[in-house]
Amino acid sequence: MNDIPLSTLVIALVALLAVSGFFSIAETAMMAVNRHRLRLRAQHGERGAKVALGLLARTDKLLGVILLGNTLINAIATTLTAVITTRLFGQGEVSLMIGGVAIALAILIFSEITPKVVGAAYADRIAAPVGFLLAPMLRLSYPVVWFVNLFVQGLLILLRLKPGEEVEARLSQEEVRSLVLEGHFFRGKHRAMLANLFDLASVSVDDVMTPRNQIEALDLTDKPALLAQQLATSYHTLLPVYEGSLDNIVGLLHLKQVLRLRQADEIDAEQLRAILRAPYFIPAGTPLLTQLHQFQADRQRIGLVVDEYGELQGLVSIEDILEEIVGEFTTQGPGGSDVFRREADGSAVVDGMAPLRMLNRKLGTEFPLEGPKTLNGLIVEYLGEIPDSGISFRLAGQGIEVLQVQDRAIKVVKLLAPVGRAPAPPLQTTGEQASSIS
Repeated sequence: MNDIPLSTLVIALVALLAVSGFFSIAETAMMAVNRHRLRLRAQHGERGAKVALGLLARTDKLLGVILLGNTLINAIATTLTAVITTRLFGQGEVSLMIGGVAIALAILIFSEITPKVVGAAYADRIAAPVGFLLAPMLRLSYPVVWFVNLFVQGLLILLRLKPGEEVEARLSQEEVRSLVLEGHFFRGKHRAMLANLFDLASVSVDDVMTPRNQIEALDLTDKPALLAQQLATSYHTLLPVYEGSLDNIVGLLHLKQVLRLRQADEIDAEQLRAILRAPYFIPAGTPLLTQLHQFQADRQRIGLVVDEYGELQGLVSIEDILEEIVGEFTTQGPGGSDVFRREADGSAVVDGMAPLRMLNRKLGTEFPLEGPKTLNGLIVEYLGEIPDSGISFRLAGQGIEVLQVQDRAIKVVKLLAPVGRAPAPPLQTTGEQASSIS
């Protein structure tokens, strides 16, 4: 080696550092590449993506050839550095120390950190091209890699590790939801719809149903004239029909079926009973995603929610579930009223039966959703009694004033506008009640 010119040795050292950098960039890119995107490219016929996927399917062999090549190159580079420093500074400990420090810095900067940073930043671009170079290397060095992996597998067995049995990492539903919300792939309405879709499994029919006391239904015990009037003024296409009590639902009536009966002078209970559909019941607490599948499988559009005792709790339609995904899209029916109304001072006048989830979504409140589903239920649970009209208090950081109480339920509530003052103390339900928030 003494006959080789010093310049040639330096060029050879630079080349070795470059090859070592290739192995480093290849290792990082192959491990950091997005496998889902790589698989999609392979499905579209990209040859490099197919080669890269084949290498990633044998991770132990892939890492074996990369680390084997990198280790050999770095060992040769270290020896070559020792020769160069000996020629420059002569033999001795100082020469070896200078050479050791120099090659360590060179490998660290040019063959490790910089290539790995580049490989991590452009993994999707780099993985396919380096795959073309690594594949033949693996074939050529396969016997050596296989021999080395024998010891690796033996060590893994001693440590009771079985990486070969590990299933490819899959994203959980919460992780996918986080990607949808934080990523840049979806924006605006599309992002909100996808996020709402993930929430369907954690939201039940109790959260979106029309409460029992707001269900529009026909009572077959009513007089024919009253039945005809109710049918003429209803804006629903399907109406629950009961006899005497809402707990005695006898069927569902499609208003289209009533058109032919109107040719007669009047509509009586027996005529309606003959065209009723069988009622469709839903257990309380059913997740919305499950119920959406059930509606599809059973070819139903409306269901009656019942508790464990069979008592009617509310009514849920397929439109209620779809609105949880895409937002409200149905128009307000005649005679209907909005569940809240904005005031000029920033406050909101709200129906006491308004769902808490809807208020949180539309008004930005932070009412808890684990217990009661309506504002009326939350206030009564918080106070421990049905309050009188006119009292004010704070609940979940929100100023609340009860405007109207009727029939043992809170009918109208005012959600006060936020103010830059300290929250008022909670309402005392024993003794004299607090009258206002500060």
